[in-house]
Amino acid sequence: MKRYEIRWAQLDPTKGAEMAKTRPVVVVSLDALNARLQTVTVCPLTSQLHGAWRTRLEVRVAGKRAEIAVDQIRTVSKARLGSKMGALTPAEAGSLRRLITEMYGE
Repeated sequence: MKRYEIRWAQLDPTKGAEMAKTRPVVVVSLDALNARLQTVTVCPLTSQLHGAWRTRLEVRVAGKRAEIAVDQIRTVSKARLGSKMGALTPAEAGSLRRLITEMYGE
């Protein structure tokens, strides 16, 4: 699994307001960690668009508009991940890095 790949993930069971069901996610953890750990950090994607939310990044996946929900970032077992759907473009990856840094960095 590589950083910025988009993969299917089984996110159930969940609690509270966590995003549920099987849905695409973007792997955001570093490749060095992905190679060694049994977990990966991901951001789920949603087709529910909220253009005004600063915690979301709009992208195209399989020809459809979607948002990366950076406010729903979580670490999951690799066993939850399925097949690869694609990957972010370099520009999308850069935008995602900036948003994660803005939200969780200094």
